[in-house]
Amino acid sequence: MVETVKELVFGKAKNPLDRNVFHKISLIAFLAWVGLGADGLSSSAYGPEETYKALGAQYHHIALYLALAVAATVFIISASYSQVIEYFPSGGGGYVVASKLLHPVAGLISGSALIVDYVLTINLSIAAGVDAIADFMPPLFTTYKLWIEVLLMVLLIWLNMRGIKESVTTLLPIFLVFVGTHVILILAGLIGHAPQILPVAQATFKETHEIVSGPLGVWGFLVIFFTAYSLGGGTYTGIEAVSNGLMNLREPRVQTGKRTMLYMATSLAFTAGGILLLYMLWDIPSVPNQTMNGTLAETIFGPWTMGGWAVGKALIYLTLLSEGMLLFIAAQTGFIDGPNVLSNMAVDSWLPHRFANLSHRLVRMNGILVMGIFSLVILVIAKGNVDVMILLYAINVYITFSLSQLSMCVHWWQARREQKDWIHRFLINGLGLSLTSIILVATVMAKFLEGGCVTIVMTTVLIGLCFLIKRHYKEVQQALTRLDDALTNLPLPDRDASEPALGPCDKSKPIAVVMVERYNGLGIHAIFSIQKLFAGRFQDFLFVSIGRIDSSKFKGVEELDNLRKNTEGNLKKYVELAHKMGYRADYRYLVDIDVIAGMEKLCDQVAAEFPDATFFSGKLIFAKETLWSNLLHNQTSLEIQRRLLFKGINMMVVPVRVL
Repeated sequence: MVETVKELVFGKAKNPLDRNVFHKISLIAFLAWVGLGADGLSSSAYGPEETYKALGAQYHHIALYLALAVAATVFIISASYSQVIEYFPSGGGGYVVASKLLHPVAGLISGSALIVDYVLTINLSIAAGVDAIADFMPPLFTTYKLWIEVLLMVLLIWLNMRGIKESVTTLLPIFLVFVGTHVILILAGLIGHAPQILPVAQATFKETHEIVSGPLGVWGFLVIFFTAYSLGGGTYTGIEAVSNGLMNLREPRVQTGKRTMLYMATSLAFTAGGILLLYMLWDIPSVPNQTMNGTLAETIFGPWTMGGWAVGKALIYLTLLSEGMLLFIAAQTGFIDGPNVLSNMAVDSWLPHRFANLSHRLVRMNGILVMGIFSLVILVIAKGNVDVMILLYAINVYITFSLSQLSMCVHWWQARREQKDWIHRFLINGLGLSLTSIILVATVMAKFLEGGCVTIVMTTVLIGLCFLIKRHYKEVQQALTRLDDALTNLPLPDRDASEPALGPCDKSKPIAVVMVERYNGLGIHAIFSIQKLFAGRFQDFLFVSIGRIDSSKFKGVEELDNLRKNTEGNLKKYVELAHKMGYRADYRYLVDIDVIAGMEKLCDQVAAEFPDATFFSGKLIFAKETLWSNLLHNQTSLEIQRRLLFKGINMMVVPVRVL
């Protein structure tokens, strides 16, 4: 019953060994544009508004320059990240780029900033989406606004637990409606005020000249321009998503990623730049308790009628509804890329290794849950207030942007003798570095004392926690390395050629079934412990292992083939060692995403094949078991023992002291 309910809620399990599984779960460029590009595109709901408000009524004509700057910035950052995609075809984005090209600590800073940013992306997207819909909903809707946001958060967690592709295709119609309504809105706005465009441009140049030649001067103009430009920095925050989520794209990933970047850049530049330009052309005011996009839609669509029907009213509702709903899709970026970053950092031991695990739906379930839970906590603390959350937003992503661009600049400079077109590539990333650094500095200066410091504190705490985790794993690894050095190079003599060869296990004899992960001191220690505990009882050893498919291995058919070869190669080393020690030996293995479920299945098969088998598994034992050690080290051996004992299969856990 439990398995049936789980299947109904999360969907049927996917077979990771299916050679077509990558094709089935990967995203084509169009779907990647929906799932990863929605974050950037949805920023047109609040980015241009923040920019325009920062200008004030007195300097709103500068919006013309800003609209052009926004479009240019989008294409520049997109081009620089296309180079990241090309150089890192396996994905990983800002974390991997900074780790490989600068320093692991730079990667840690970049990854930690991204994690906090993606949590805030989820919060802000959902809260801003509900606000956009609230523009035309009854007052009762506002009363239950926070509860609605919490419910939507839970819904997105559930959708992503079912699979990335499934969640994206479910939300596809909303994305298409948003694109359609906003294309109509921008084109109608530009065509409706086409005669005013030239006079407005002339007036803009005139007013600019008056500012530059007046008391403010050139410096004053630049301060006004870059302040508004940086406060609208949230417009570009989703551009890095494709490079972070590259492993979710259809092969060939580089071409798919670059095509997705083109879709994203074109749609975002058109939408964000177009909306900002319309604010100025139509002289849209900032109305309390209403978004400027809502006011813009009412101004343009309001008078539209057809055959007595209020077509404009329907278009207003549809535009704002799609805008709000697209913001929910934008939260997908946090649920897709956030677990990817957690997984990459877990592989490098900055975070608990369990974040690299895949669920039966081949998604990073632990990462999705953590991103969702922390997003819920911050959402409740902020009471769903967009103004509060937007103060926390946009600082972290520009830390990652700047580190990524700096990393690529360093790389192109170092490769200048080997790479013929290095100067061209260096200039693209250099320009991207200049823009993102300007926005980062201006955003920190503008937001730090208003609440942006909270984001810096959150990121710093996460970085400190990662250092503690890394130190613990390093200490354990050093202890295991000493064990490896002592046991993996034992001076055992080769068997005399005249002696009969030792073959596989004798099924009629007692057999010690040893669970191993790889060829190391832990597995060898188990052999000696078994002989010490059961002197002379076992002359037959069967080594069993699960080739675990985690996020670092689940990148293609070739990686899975390599996993099989490595797993079998390690087991053959144990068999060779057992033969040198004078024991009959053999091995069995399975490839699975879940070590516990896979080992249980394998042990069932072995128990049926060998009637007198006793199972053994090594377990790290610490001087003092704490919540910390339990969090960072799974209880795999104990859980397998519980399951086998319940079935009447004998199993013992062999302790290995490390710290």
